[in-house]
Amino acid sequence: MKKFAALLLTFAMAVSLAACAGNNEPAETSTSDTESSISEESTVPESSENVSEQESEPATDSQTEETESPANADTESAGSQVLAAYFSATGTTEGVAENIASGLDADLYEIVPEEPYTDDDLDYHDDNSRSTVEMNDPSSRPSISGSVENMEQYSIVFIGYPIWWGEAPRIVSTFMESYDFSGKTIVPFCTSGGSGIGSSASNLEELTSGATWLDGQRLNGSDSQDTVMEWVNSLGLDFGA
Repeated sequence: MKKFAALLLTFAMAVSLAACAGNNEPAETSTSDTESSISEESTVPESSENVSEQESEPATDSQTEETESPANADTESAGSQVLAAYFSATGTTEGVAENIASGLDADLYEIVPEEPYTDDDLDYHDDNSRSTVEMNDPSSRPSISGSVENMEQYSIVFIGYPIWWGEAPRIVSTFMESYDFSGKTIVPFCTSGGSGIGSSASNLEELTSGATWLDGQRLNGSDSQDTVMEWVNSLGLDFGA
C-alpha cells in the first residue's frame, strides 16, 4: 500500500509540473508580439522621413527655377538698343519711321507737340501761320508732350522729320536739346516735297555734344520697307551691339 501511495503522489506531481509548463507559453508569445509591434511602429517614422525627402526634391528644383526666372526676365526686358524717333505733322515721315522700326525691331517714338498743328498752322503761304512764325525764329522751341523712357539704353538713334523752309521743324530742336546723346550714333532722315536734307542735320548736330552723326538721307513717304531698309543696311552699323 505504501508503494502504491508513493506512485500516486509521484504521478500527481508530474501532472502538476506539466500544467505549469503549459501556462508559460502564452507569455512568450505575448512578448514576441509586443516586440514585433514595436519594431513595426519604429519603421513608420523612417518611412515617413524617406517620403518627406523624396517630396522635398521637386520643391528644390522648383525653387531653383524660380530663382533663375527673374534673371531671364531681366534679360528679356532689357529692350532694343535702337530708337526710331520722328516728328510727322501730316503722317508722311511717320510711315518711313515705322518701316525703320519694323525692319530693325527697334523702338518707335513719336515727337508729339503739346499743341497739335492744324491745317492753318501749316499754311506756308501765310506769313502769320504758326509754322512760319516758328521757323522765322531760330530760338523757338515748341513744347513736346511726353518723353522717351530710358534714353540711356539706346546706342543708335534715328531722327526723322519733314523739311520746313529748308530746316527741321523747331520742335525737333526741342527734342535734341532734351536728352544727353553722348556716346550715341545719330542717323537723321527727312521727307519733303522735293528739297534734300541740306543743312538741317548739321544744324541739329550743333545742338548736341559727344554724339556721332552720320550723313542724313531724304526718303519718300511712299518708299517700301525694302527700299528704306536698303538704305539702313548700307550704313554699316552693328544694330545688335
